[in-house]
Amino acid sequence: MSVSEIQQTINLWHPVSHMLYVPHTEKEYHETVELLDSLTDEVGEDETHPLASLMEILGILIEKYEDEHIPEITEI
Repeated sequence: MSVSEIQQTINLWHPVSHMLYVPHTEKEYHETVELLDSLTDEVGEDETHPLASLMEILGILIEKYEDEHIPEITEI
């Protein structure tokens, strides 16, 4: 990544950094799930939508949080 690309990324990151982050708390987890739900309403199943990859990223972040913080339900 060139210096100009890094600077461009810095400039673009600030407006989205408040909504795209790794959730570390239950509150952040719920905010991330809420954002994914809103995007799902907008994007649906259109894999060519400009925000489809953002949905995928959010899904991965949510899954990571759930794997680390939410116990699986097991049959007794």
